[in-house]
Amino acid sequence: MKDLTSTALRYKNGKLHVLDQRKLPGEEHWHICKDENDLVALIQGLAIRGAPLLGIAAAIWVGHCAARGDNREELTNTITLLRASRPTAVNLMNYLDRLQKLVDSGADRLSIADEVAAIFAEDIALCAAMSERGAALVEHGDSILTHCNTGSLATAGIGTAIGVITTAHKQGKNISVWVDETRPLLQGARLTAWELEKAGVPYHLICDSMSAGLMAAGKVDRILVGADRIAINGDFANKVGTYALAVLAKHHDVPFYVVAPQTTVDKHCTDGASIDIEQRSADEVRGVAGSFGSCTWSPVEAPVYNPAFDVTPAELVTGWILNSGVYDLDDVIAGALASK
Repeated sequence: MKDLTSTALRYKNGKLHVLDQRKLPGEEHWHICKDENDLVALIQGLAIRGAPLLGIAAAIWVGHCAARGDNREELTNTITLLRASRPTAVNLMNYLDRLQKLVDSGADRLSIADEVAAIFAEDIALCAAMSERGAALVEHGDSILTHCNTGSLATAGIGTAIGVITTAHKQGKNISVWVDETRPLLQGARLTAWELEKAGVPYHLICDSMSAGLMAAGKVDRILVGADRIAINGDFANKVGTYALAVLAKHHDVPFYVVAPQTTVDKHCTDGASIDIEQRSADEVRGVAGSFGSCTWSPVEAPVYNPAFDVTPAELVTGWILNSGVYDLDDVIAGALASK
């Protein structure tokens, strides 16, 4: 299988190298994936994260297994294992299902490798398309608020919501960004701030609880977030805290956009209530861990509720920015997402 390179993944000389996002921004450590169980551990541990990138990493590994000569049963077992590694991000299922169809048809290793390369190139193109569409909505001097991490650490390309932001910045629109720290795992503080700094985009890091005050003061012109799964009625799951932002945006009349590739739309999911929300370890809320070490700030056995995502209903969304177009609620009600 040919070499593939992105910000957070490298497939080179038959080895999958993963940038361990748990160690950012303090350390840029590349982990060489040993086997499918190792990859599952990296996915579940959030060394690899971001809905598109999860699917791409899994697809690359299946292509690698095909290239080394795994048979149909072995490939199916690997796909099944990877498909179950995280339940909410639908890109993972979508890409693996594409490869499973090839495996079921008896496709040879070259055909599977070509499909993996196509998936990788497709994501780069999808990111570019949605970023251009989204940047067209950004006005000169806008202050944009974003949540979690949606850049090149989460995709093969330039990202979703952060792709829009960096594209608008390159267009000279003189924007600035409010970066939610994104509790409990601090993807905004650790990853988005790191990416924006590298891109030269002006930003301020804020605690998640500060966004309401900023909106009330008129300091937020629009909100851009990503998505892990979009139902055909426009409801979508994203990093926990997104729903609260949407409610605040509605109250303060701030435009609220979700930016995602078509591969994040689940055509089998009718509404947000049908989205499986992942529950994660209590230790993620009881304290914090990273390249800096670890700290527990709650009672050791404090009961914890820790959903990784929440669901934002369609009626709170100003627009869905996809690679195929920008859609409003009327478009979505008319079936625009289901038809793409």
